[in-house]
Amino acid sequence: MSTMLFVSLAFAIGAVSGLRSLTAPAVVAWAAHLKWINHTGFDSEVLLYILTIAAIAELVADKLPKTASRTKLAGLTFRLIFGGLSGAALASAAGQPYALGAALAALGALAGAFGGYQARTRLVKALKVPDFVVAVIEDAVAIGAGLLIVSRF
Repeated sequence: MSTMLFVSLAFAIGAVSGLRSLTAPAVVAWAAHLKWINHTGFDSEVLLYILTIAAIAELVADKLPKTASRTKLAGLTFRLIFGGLSGAALASAAGQPYALGAALAALGALAGAFGGYQARTRLVKALKVPDFVVAVIEDAVAIGAGLLIVSRF
């Protein structure tokens, strides 16, 4: 894998985490389980089930009216942590430095969090649809993009 491709994919998995913090590590775990990537730390079935259930719970919780904004400190912190971990795992699978993968993914998580927030709020206003509709589309984008990214390793 070229360095430029790795940089792009590590940033992109972080952006997925910026949209949905637990989707990125869940798709990395699925990639390890399906042998798309070679990563012994993420190939545990227990971890796979925990991350999958947590990611699904996050998808549900995101639609609740009292859920805090992803741009608040707590939500942003989780996105940075889980994005960084996902980037480090993909770096390991690609034979790249862990710290580089983590840093690139953390930057991607920031971009995904703020960019996703802006896109979602603007689409709701422009399309004059309930937030729930755009949120479900955002879920599909995060899952689809995550799976596409990990399938490239």
